[in-house]
Amino acid sequence: MHLRAEAIILSVRAHGEHGAVVRALTEEHGLQAGYVRGGRSRAMRPVLQQANLVLGEWRARTEEQLPGLTVELIHSRAPMFGEALPAAAFEWATALTASILPEGQPYPRVHAALEGVLGAIEAAPAARGWAVALVRYELLLLAELGFGLDLERCAATGSTQELHFVSPKSGTAVSRMGAAGYESRLLRLSPFLTLGGPAEWVDIFDGLKLTGHFLERDLLHGKSAEVIAARSRLVDRLKRAVA
Repeated sequence: MHLRAEAIILSVRAHGEHGAVVRALTEEHGLQAGYVRGGRSRAMRPVLQQANLVLGEWRARTEEQLPGLTVELIHSRAPMFGEALPAAAFEWATALTASILPEGQPYPRVHAALEGVLGAIEAAPAARGWAVALVRYELLLLAELGFGLDLERCAATGSTQELHFVSPKSGTAVSRMGAAGYESRLLRLSPFLTLGGPAEWVDIFDGLKLTGHFLERDLLHGKSAEVIAARSRLVDRLKRAVA
């Protein structure tokens, strides 16, 4: 097995006294894991940082063996980890992706969207500039893994107008008329998810609540509590930032 490709670092786990097991996302070969010799050294820690873009080379004698991995840094986002909010966003987006994607299967739309979200977090002067992109990324992950939401027509009436809610059970949109009397049992559908355009913070938090419900139910059930905790930290920091 020999693979050479650009990749986004998703997770780094200590292995042995000095090494690290790294999981990274490539465009054509999907999620790939590899062992980096000396990955915990002072020189390698800034390179093996979540959200960094690297050129990776994986080598293994058999398909069953964990490949050895060497990396060359292409673009570093490590300086952004000095800021609490961007750091929390990087950690959540990469941890989520690493925890739910199967290894070795290409997801080019996910790769492109993740690079876009990470770039937005890095470039935007304020969180509002990238929070919308993060919600859309979470929706894309749900869709790519077979749990997409149907936000085009009302589950109760079939109408495509005034879609203001989503059923937490079916993941289908519900119109204002169809929701009459049941609003408290439904999730709010933020307008930017169906109509586009700018979003207020109340809409962004409603979007995060919507995607969070289905992520935890359909993709993160039984996963490491640390992954869900990363999202909680991000949402808490967002709320404090806009309070």
